[in-house]
Amino acid sequence: MNYLKLTFDKLEVGALSDLVAHESCGAVSLFVGTTRDNFEGKTVVLLQYEAYEAMALKTMNHLCEEVRNRWPDVVNIGIHHRLGTVPVKEASVVIAISSPHRKSSLEAVHFAIDELKKSVPVWKKEQYRDGEGSSEWKENSECTWSKKYKDNHIL
Repeated sequence: MNYLKLTFDKLEVGALSDLVAHESCGAVSLFVGTTRDNFEGKTVVLLQYEAYEAMALKTMNHLCEEVRNRWPDVVNIGIHHRLGTVPVKEASVVIAISSPHRKSSLEAVHFAIDELKKSVPVWKKEQYRDGEGSSEWKENSECTWSKKYKDNHIL
């Protein structure tokens, strides 16, 4: 089962872990991405996330299909991404994957966060402390539509 969600509500890591747990599985692996208080010497006070929600959910579903193709023993996948304002220390994204053994779930979680950052249309704006440039929309260098990605890959 896939548990996918885009929400303006605070993400509950334990709830998603419980949701993907399964009696046949000995592993639930998690990735929790949080807002840090700094970036390139600037003090970050919060992040703002926006998404093209229909496309983001569709892309997240494709990501789950790819995880299942690569790790057929994966049982449940949960990907929850926060939208709106995310203060420092709070979770922006939580990925939870269950499998009978740890290797599959650990590898699948690593793959899932990397692919999510490359392909899911979610954008973030960093809000800085006053006097440090106010705010800036950020582009993941892994994102296939980013200038950094295009400059480093011949398409």
